Amino acid sequence: AIHPVIIGDSGKALAVSQALLVDGLWVTAMRPPTVPKGSARLRVTLSAEHDKADIDYLLTRLAHHCH
Repeated sequence: AIHPVIIGDSGKALAVSQALLVDGLWVTAMRPPTVPKGSARLRVTLSAEHDKADIDYLLTRLAHHCH
C-alpha cells in the first residue's frame, strides 16, 4: 500500500527523502509536475514484509527529519 506524507515544499520533500535514504529507508519524493504545486510529498510504500519494528523506525526517522 502507498501512503503519502504531504510535505508541501518540493525542496524540503527532496531533502527529507535524501536524509531517509542515508538512514537506510527508500522513500521517494513526489514533486511537481507529478503532483500539484505546493503539495510535494513523500511516497511511503509498505508491504507484508515490513514488521512493526520497520514501521516504528520509519516513523522515528520521519519525525526527526520533518521537524
